Amino acid sequence: MIRKIIQIDQEKCNGCGACAAACHEGAIGMVDGKARLLRDDYCDGLGDCLPACPTNAISFEVREAAAYDEAAVRAAKAAAPHACPGSRPATFARAARPAGADNVPSQLSQWPVQIKLAPVNAPWFSGAGLLIAADCTAFAYGNFHADFIRGRVTLVGCPKLDAVDYAEKLSQIFAANDIRSITVARMEVPCCGGLESAVRRALAMSGKQIPLAVRVIATNGELLEGGC
Repeated sequence: MIRKIIQIDQEKCNGCGACAAACHEGAIGMVDGKARLLRDDYCDGLGDCLPACPTNAISFEVREAAAYDEAAVRAAKAAAPHACPGSRPATFARAARPAGADNVPSQLSQWPVQIKLAPVNAPWFSGAGLLIAADCTAFAYGNFHADFIRGRVTLVGCPKLDAVDYAEKLSQIFAANDIRSITVARMEVPCCGGLESAVRRALAMSGKQIPLAVRVIATNGELLEGGC
């Protein structure tokens, strides 16, 4: 049938993933770091994804397309009940802490932070100092937000518990973005060396020469190598 349906300009798409998160029907997915319309019959043509796109890469077109299949969409959602709505990309503006304030404000500037969930292309990577931290570091080191997260884009992961090789994903992020520097924060335990190894391999795979610093934190919370 001839109907209105969305189209995605691959040249304008920056891979942030906001449109995929905004699409309640699951018609849009991320393929090779770009948003793609995966199934015509999942697109209802209402365009909830359009205002979510920061680069105006999405528009309507009228063409031959399968009819919107609401039943198929419901069935797909039922078959994937564990999809994470919290992976929608976001950035945060951090105000200065008021004098005398008791609470310590977060220094996190973007979401998501998990390496596996992070989009390959996102506006916050441009010119960023990138922190790649092992999960346990923020719990072991008391001043982690102020000394490590502040002023950096943060990605976290656990090389022991996550059944994935981070090197491939990280190499794509390094290659696709103008990253200013990389800081690896890891624990002193041997298994945490897998994170450092993945970052070093990813750098080699990306072909980029990005300044790299490694900070090692002891299990008692002491910083063992260098400052921040």
